[in-house]
Amino acid sequence: MSAVFTPILVIFLVILIFNVIIFVHELGHFWAARWRGLEVERFQIWFGKPIWKKEHNGVQYGLGWLPFGGFVALPQMAPMEAIEGGNKNEKPLPPVKPIDKIIVAFAGPLFSFLLAFATAVVVWQVGKPDTRITSTTIGYVAKDSPAMKAGLLPGDKILEINGVAIDHFAGNMDTSILGNVVTSEGDQIKFLIQRPGEDQARTISSGFEIEKTSWWQRSGMRKVGIAYKEQVKAGKILDNSPADEAGVKEGDIILSINGTPATARAQILNAGQSGQPTTIEIKRGDETKSLTLTGRKPLAPHDEHASFGMALPFDESLLESTTKYPGPWQQIVDSASVMKKTLQLVTSSTSSIGVDQLAGPIGIGKGYYQMLTSEDGWKLALAFTVLFNINLAILNMLPFPVLDGGHITLSFLEMIARRPIKARVLEFIQMAFVLMIFSLFIYITSKDVGSFFGGDPEKKEIKFAPSK
Repeated sequence: MSAVFTPILVIFLVILIFNVIIFVHELGHFWAARWRGLEVERFQIWFGKPIWKKEHNGVQYGLGWLPFGGFVALPQMAPMEAIEGGNKNEKPLPPVKPIDKIIVAFAGPLFSFLLAFATAVVVWQVGKPDTRITSTTIGYVAKDSPAMKAGLLPGDKILEINGVAIDHFAGNMDTSILGNVVTSEGDQIKFLIQRPGEDQARTISSGFEIEKTSWWQRSGMRKVGIAYKEQVKAGKILDNSPADEAGVKEGDIILSINGTPATARAQILNAGQSGQPTTIEIKRGDETKSLTLTGRKPLAPHDEHASFGMALPFDESLLESTTKYPGPWQQIVDSASVMKKTLQLVTSSTSSIGVDQLAGPIGIGKGYYQMLTSEDGWKLALAFTVLFNINLAILNMLPFPVLDGGHITLSFLEMIARRPIKARVLEFIQMAFVLMIFSLFIYITSKDVGSFFGGDPEKKEIKFAPSK
């Protein structure tokens, strides 16, 4: 019962978080409109025809059937019939001052910012989990990879990438090897490395490759073909597998492979996939022995790569988990920096990060689900909510029609021209941007959905037939 209830509860919490964020943003518009004396027709969470509605004091409150966004219908602002539907009544309404429109439009992003700050105060008190893979030494360089062609070698310690100081392999994107490779720009990635036996650090420029994906998935990320240095151990051994037949036992430490020191799990995986006879040296207690095994394909699924049939658990000694207590303002600044960096990468012609890498409601919901089902996940979700609200506030302040920033821009133009923009012209502009935004939303959502198919490894029971 609990196995069924827990995912349902988490999904409910994700939906609740979304609705709270939307509600607070729209509440800012609502209260500001009431304060400045504007007519309020509807206050609706989610778009589309309402599946539930109730009228109170002349305002229709409702829940739409399209599960994203929300709005407060203000007929005295720029017309938004394309999203909100037509006005409830056709009675003439007095015009409002541009300054009142600006205040009402700005109130939504302001409330999102205030929610971010309030959440940041909570994060400041309860802490934010920070988990990192601490290794910065290369343990493996894939054959024919960009890193091998550039001259990177196992044992090289990475000090900087493109001038950014590195202190771990994965975790915090700003100072990690993985993060700086993925977000790099240009045709070359510059590594400052310290090679064993050399006094001076050297700079090596490497190209990169991007894994091909299916059309329904997001495009792959940049990679150079390196893995971090780690101790390699044998995990669970599958029955009748090459590892089982050769005598490998769970817990064996793998010292070398074909005479080369074993310093990364990728070495073992690639050797297994090659299907060639491989000699490994293992340590079991005080005993050291050499074993020969040849990778082969399992019985099912038939399209799997050849392997030795043994799990390779992560080296837990490299995992560093701490709890940090960043101040509220620092969290706001960091979130704004992430937003700035994201916009820079998406709009850059030299970056491999595109619009398809952005996440829509489904992708964000999936992220929340993964956080809430992990250890201390509620703390991660709180920290992410700060980032989410800051992003929401900044995006809505962009000066495009339909967005709050567009309303503010139109109001400033009205102040300068001393007259509102013609309704027909404004309606055409609004409709054009509505179509653009909805097209972008559908595209990003399709990638969110595509990430569920082939993007994550499935848990499969793999069986091997005894060798003949």
